[in-house]
Amino acid sequence: MENCVFCKIVREEIPGYRVAESDGYLAFLDIHPAAEGHTVVIPTRHAETVFDLSEGEKALLMPAVVKVMAKLDKLHPDGFNVGWNHNPAGGQVVPHLHLHILPRFKGDGGGSMHSIVKNPGKRSVEEVARLLG
Repeated sequence: MENCVFCKIVREEIPGYRVAESDGYLAFLDIHPAAEGHTVVIPTRHAETVFDLSEGEKALLMPAVVKVMAKLDKLHPDGFNVGWNHNPAGGQVVPHLHLHILPRFKGDGGGSMHSIVKNPGKRSVEEVARLLG
């Protein structure tokens, strides 16, 4: 997409600190890091959400993330958080699918994925399971 900031990084129209490139994906450092080494992994083809990717592109996603995590291990983190914000209600600001890899360090003040939202909803787990079954 012409005006997408991430597509502009892919096309090298704006700078980005590239960490890895492989199989249709680009990884670069987040310019507003939440942690040292905070890296974003994107498909090089514009796709707003994971549902816009082909099955082949989806199959390449996890290996790309693992490759980047192995590179980030040079920072000697104590752990990682990996995830993406899906659509504006999920916190997505840039409308181009991007996975965040956050190296975690003891005492960094961050939380687990469970700290993102605290609203279990009105349905019981059993009711949700029936709806999804």
